[in-house]
Amino acid sequence: MNTIIDKIRSEFHREANAIKDLKDLEPLRVKFLGRKGLLSTSFDRISELPKEQRPLFGKALNELKKELENEYQNLIKQFKAKEEQKRKLDLTLPGRRPFIGGKHPLLIVADEIKDIFRSLGFSIEDGPEIENDFFNFEALNIPKTHPARDMQDTLYVTDDILLRTHTSPVQIRVMQRQKPPIQMIAPGRVYRRDTPDASHSPFFHQVEGLVVDEGITFADLKGIIQAFAHRMFGEDVKVRFRPSFFPFTEPSAEYDFSCVFCKGRGCRVCKNTGWMEISGAGMVHPNVFKAAGIDPETYTGYAFGMGIDRIAMIKYNINDIRIFFENDVRFLNQF
Repeated sequence: MNTIIDKIRSEFHREANAIKDLKDLEPLRVKFLGRKGLLSTSFDRISELPKEQRPLFGKALNELKKELENEYQNLIKQFKAKEEQKRKLDLTLPGRRPFIGGKHPLLIVADEIKDIFRSLGFSIEDGPEIENDFFNFEALNIPKTHPARDMQDTLYVTDDILLRTHTSPVQIRVMQRQKPPIQMIAPGRVYRRDTPDASHSPFFHQVEGLVVDEGITFADLKGIIQAFAHRMFGEDVKVRFRPSFFPFTEPSAEYDFSCVFCKGRGCRVCKNTGWMEISGAGMVHPNVFKAAGIDPETYTGYAFGMGIDRIAMIKYNINDIRIFFENDVRFLNQF
């Protein structure tokens, strides 16, 4: 009796140790644990034994069956774990190159703009994106009844708290804490209640510039805008100013750059005008100086703005602002 049990156990272990793949386990089960396997035929031989030995042999066979079934299930788990590990890590495959990120095109352009103005002697200033009504409007000569507020499409948090519609509030904050001379730019994110389309977004980026000192003139403003245009787009770019209106500057103007794609001859990008509209500028309004605590009789200054998104669209010949915010890796990898 013991000889039969030991023979079945040792034969099972020998064949189990020789198995190399999960699919080879099924023949092992059939041979030892199947309906016509070695254990089943051994149970059939119980009747051949003397009556006093039958219970002992039956008990030993049941214990052996339970033992082999447990070992068989453990073998299944081991081989499945190995196959799962192979699927996760195949050492024969070539190594995967790690994904290396890069700067977003808007960040690239913003850094380039900051570098240009730093080289021209400007400091970089920052301010809160959640502003109060005074800094965003009233200190900039835009009282509550002023029609220019309708141009801003403001996103209000409360009656007096809002998401800033431009980075101009930073200019007021700087003028309040620093005496002239002041020469700064304020790049940052701004928000307006715009419906997204190819040229509008409720979230975009601006750069505001401010220079305040004694004897500052409109000629100084023109010179700094010309210097920026040449360094950003090349020495052959021309600048023109057109009369305009902004409540925080007087006189006010809008400025354009000659088209960098057709060199001013006229093309699809510039709508055959030869010029690309950039933004607005002008001499700081005396009321703005008064709100910031600066004497308009002693100091003059100029302010200008530009859209980082607009500059990036021109620089990379992109005709839809929404592509900057879609996070399409195929687009971003080009930069």
